[in-house]
Amino acid sequence: MQIAQQLKDRRETDLHHDVHWDSMTAEQKIALYNLHRFGYRLLFVRHMHSGPLAVISQQNHLATISSHGEVDYRTDVQLRD
Repeated sequence: MQIAQQLKDRRETDLHHDVHWDSMTAEQKIALYNLHRFGYRLLFVRHMHSGPLAVISQQNHLATISSHGEVDYRTDVQLRD
């Protein structure tokens, strides 16, 4: 997956998937679990003032899950090159 590879290249050390998973709220985990069947995967979790923001992808399409479990399929999150 190209997006995940770009993230890996930016970091000196990769965070294990479990670190991101453990940073998510129960509502986010449920939402992501329901999206797995459509091919969505967790990329990382951003720590915001409003709570954790899970960034997910389906092939090259990005989406986010708010701390309340709301999915934004038209997110304005930008990944660094």
